[in-house]
Amino acid sequence: MSFTLVYLVFSLYLCFLSYVHSLHSFSNGSLDTFLQDFAFRALVTRHRPHTGALYKANLPVNLSGMGVSIARIRSRTLWKKGANFSCFRIPSRTFLVPHVRRVAIVYETLGNWSSYYYRVQGYSMIAPVIGFMVFDASNARAKSLKSINLDTMGKPISIHFPNLKYPDSARCAAFNSNGTVDFSPIMSSNVCYTSNQGHFSVLVPLKREKRPWYPWVIGVVLGFGMLVLSGYFGLVLLKVLKTKRVQAMERQADEGEILDSRWVNCSKMPSATVTRTQPVLENGVFPQ
Repeated sequence: MSFTLVYLVFSLYLCFLSYVHSLHSFSNGSLDTFLQDFAFRALVTRHRPHTGALYKANLPVNLSGMGVSIARIRSRTLWKKGANFSCFRIPSRTFLVPHVRRVAIVYETLGNWSSYYYRVQGYSMIAPVIGFMVFDASNARAKSLKSINLDTMGKPISIHFPNLKYPDSARCAAFNSNGTVDFSPIMSSNVCYTSNQGHFSVLVPLKREKRPWYPWVIGVVLGFGMLVLSGYFGLVLLKVLKTKRVQAMERQADEGEILDSRWVNCSKMPSATVTRTQPVLENGVFPQ
C-alpha cells in the first residue's frame, strides 16, 4: 500500500514538472493561445456575463505576474463609443473586419515575464508587455476563435503606460507576429499609439560603455619603445659580430707566414724568400 502511494505521488510530481516545463517552453503564439483559453473560461464560468463588463481570468500559480482579462462588446457600441478597457483606448467610428454582431476583446499583461518572451537585442525593456486581441463572440458555442481586425478609419488606438518614468531615448515598441519590431516616439502623458491589435511595450537603447583612452596611449608608447630597443640591440649585435669577424681575420693573418716585400716598378708587392716545394718534372728529363 505504501509503495503504491509513493509511486502515485512520484508520478504526479513528474507530471507537474513536465507541465511547468511546457509552460516555460511556450512560444509567443502558443502563449497567447493559452492565455486566451483562460480568458474565455472566465466568461463561461459566469452565469450571465454582462456585455461591456471586464472580467479577470484566474491563471495558474506558476504564471503569477501575468494578467488576462476579457470584455464583450457589441459592434454598434464600438461604432458609437469605442472601447475604453485596461490600458487601451479604441476610438469611436471603428469598423469590424469582417463585420460581426459582437466581439470579445482579450487584454494581456505579461508583467515580469515580458523580457522572457519578448526580447530585442540592444534594448532594455522599462515597461511590461501589454496587448489586446479581438475575436468573434457572436456564437457562444463556437469551438474555435475567429480573429477580427479593426478599421479605425485613420484614428489611432492609444496605449497608456501609467506611472512610467522614462528617459528621452525611450521608444514605443510594437511587436509584430513575424518577429519584427516597429518603433515610434512616446507622446505626452506616457501614451503610445497604434493602428491595430498586438503587443506593445517601451524600450530604451542600451548605452555602450566608453572605454578609457589611456590604455591605448600606454600601448602605443610601449610598442614604440619596444621597437626602438629592438632596433638598438640589433645594431649592437651586428657591430659585435662584425668586430669578431675582423678579429678572426687578423688572428689568421698573424698566425700565417710573414712575407717580404719588393718594389716592382712603382708597386710594392709581397715576395716569398724560400720556395717550400721544389719543382720536379714528370719525366725527369730536362729539355735540351
